Amino acid sequence: MVNFPLMKNSMGNRLEQYTVKRPQEVLLVTVEIADEQDKVAIFKGFSSSLMRPTAFDPDVQVIPDEATILSIDRIASPYNPEAPRYIQRGISWEAMQVLLSEVGV
Repeated sequence: MVNFPLMKNSMGNRLEQYTVKRPQEVLLVTVEIADEQDKVAIFKGFSSSLMRPTAFDPDVQVIPDEATILSIDRIASPYNPEAPRYIQRGISWEAMQVLLSEVGV
């Protein structure tokens, strides 16, 4: 019998799954981790910190469970940091959960 790790239903995992279901969107998430702010880009199921090194191992969460999400921006892909095309800006975690539910994650 093979044991597979369970996919955690964490904030980061849910946001990644959202971008798998909405590949035309990039999420730019402002988080606070251990009293430090970070910006994380999430696109097609992958997260990458824009302010600190990101682990090569995809099992290492970029947004840990103890992080606080400060705001989320929905941006049309492809993401151009010089001229982002915003769909929606400054979404709270509570409001984002409604969108996550709409796509079933």
